Amino acid sequence: MEAKEIIFMSKGEGENSFAQNSSFTQRVAELSKPALERTVQSLITEDFRTNKVLNVVDLGCSSSPTSFSVMSTVIQNVKNKCQELNFQIPEFQFYLNDLPGNDFNTLFKGLPKLSERFTDVSCFFTGVPGSFHGRLFPSNSLHLVHSSYGVHWLSKMPRLRDEAGLPLNKGKIYISTTSPAAVKEAYLTHFKEDLSLFLKSRSQEMVRNGRVFFVIPGRPSADQFPIRESLYPWEPLAQSISSLVSEGVIEEEKLDAFDIPYYTPSQQEVRETVEKEGSFTMELLDKFVIEIGDENTWENVEKLSKNIRAFTESMISHHFGEEILDKLYDKFTQLSIQDSATSEQPYKIISFIIVLRRN
Repeated sequence: MEAKEIIFMSKGEGENSFAQNSSFTQRVAELSKPALERTVQSLITEDFRTNKVLNVVDLGCSSSPTSFSVMSTVIQNVKNKCQELNFQIPEFQFYLNDLPGNDFNTLFKGLPKLSERFTDVSCFFTGVPGSFHGRLFPSNSLHLVHSSYGVHWLSKMPRLRDEAGLPLNKGKIYISTTSPAAVKEAYLTHFKEDLSLFLKSRSQEMVRNGRVFFVIPGRPSADQFPIRESLYPWEPLAQSISSLVSEGVIEEEKLDAFDIPYYTPSQQEVRETVEKEGSFTMELLDKFVIEIGDENTWENVEKLSKNIRAFTESMISHHFGEEILDKLYDKFTQLSIQDSATSEQPYKIISFIIVLRRN
């Protein structure tokens, strides 16, 4: 099944919505902001002097405040650089992209506040529903492509079956310590194909020397998989589903037929894929770390669990049914509390910042 049919953040502005449980992505935006500022300012060169419009797209914008933080950063840094060089400040065209199931209504409600903050510039906003694993925009039209925690999502659920049709990853929903090598290879192959298609599509849409800026979860090296960090939240979520299987709430076959369309790459895997595709020059490949339990990100484990639910609920409910959601995430919260109490070291989520320049 294509992931675009079932992946979207929890809608609305209620207790379990992504809009109310996006502290992690907001923290990611905060930590990656200095790199984004430098990238935006690098666009404003002598060649840009005559440009009247800056076209910017946020791919996988979702419905949280994160997209507004990104747009604010872009506007402010373009203004600063243009004033420094005595250039006319361009108009801004922002394209807000996500899959068709995204809650664009909640997202659009925040646009007036952004416009009120920057009354001295002209800003235009367009919603663009569709998958970024393919073309979305006209040729040679984009100056800056931004994506935060979107590019690691795969275009399809991986099919993990042997020649006899039996599940390769029995009892799991992602790569785990017990997964055979074929599972990891299937995920890696799919990731490389999707990233190559993503880059090829963007290269056709971007102007020469345009920039792609994206942030994704990662792992330390190609030969360290799986590691504890890359298993979260999928290992405890699989354990929670298995618990419901043992209680007879979920059929075992349902669990074995469910695999997360998501991949946590190494820096080497990202670099190799970018170089092989060939449309972009890598200007930056950096990383930062957020610890599970970071008070700047989550107030407590319960808040963390709500964050996990906000971006996994659509996939879980589609495959297992809405009626198991509360019980499942209660178990997930309990496991997370137990783990935080017994682990000597907290989980550390590694994030990569990648900046590419269109050749």
